[in-house]
Amino acid sequence: MSVKIGCCGFPVAKNRYYRAFSVVELQKTFYQPPKLSTVQRWRDEAPPEFEFTLKAWQLITHQPTSPTYRRLRVVIPEDKRKNYGFFKPTDEVFFAWEKIDQICQILKAKVVVFQCPASFTPTREHKDNLKRFFSSIKRRNYHFVWEPRGEWSEKDIRDLCGELNLIWCVDPFKDRPLKMRINYFRLHGKGGYRYRYTDEDLRSLREMYSEDSLFYYMFNNVYMFEDARRLFRLFR
Repeated sequence: MSVKIGCCGFPVAKNRYYRAFSVVELQKTFYQPPKLSTVQRWRDEAPPEFEFTLKAWQLITHQPTSPTYRRLRVVIPEDKRKNYGFFKPTDEVFFAWEKIDQICQILKAKVVVFQCPASFTPTREHKDNLKRFFSSIKRRNYHFVWEPRGEWSEKDIRDLCGELNLIWCVDPFKDRPLKMRINYFRLHGKGGYRYRYTDEDLRSLREMYSEDSLFYYMFNNVYMFEDARRLFRLFR
């Protein structure tokens, strides 16, 4: 079946994870991309058919005022801070994409998640930034997954995904997913990160699946490993 189930990050030892799932979403690439030698080791250690998806570097999506920059190991000069984040058409943002592109090629990754903060609102400037960014970078054979937050309307999201060939990333318990050829669900926990999904929740996720599309179910809650395994058993 065209369904992939996994976690956002490794909640258990990698060898144990590889035995349970065939996909993981890397989180470290969002905060601070690792050395390319480290990325190559990850690829070599994983089974050949194992899939890595990854979050794009925060320098592309978030401004330096974001608290997530506390985990950044790059010093940003004060006079350059305005050049980062929100898909701005700057050398700094495009450099950040080049780093992610290199990592994707080593990992043979096809899916890149662009998670935006709620402060990235549906203004004309932000929409223009999105259009310029995605029309400028090398798409190769990637699937670009966009996770907007905050005030975005379904119409804005639908229009931009159609125009820019993006996949709308949703938590299906919070937003009504669009029916797309590829569907990417990030499951953050109903009401918070410490939520454990019920059997009824998991059955509803199973019912969202259809054989004519590819579905990613990526868990991002405290009980992600256990919940993902429980959903996996529903597909067996």
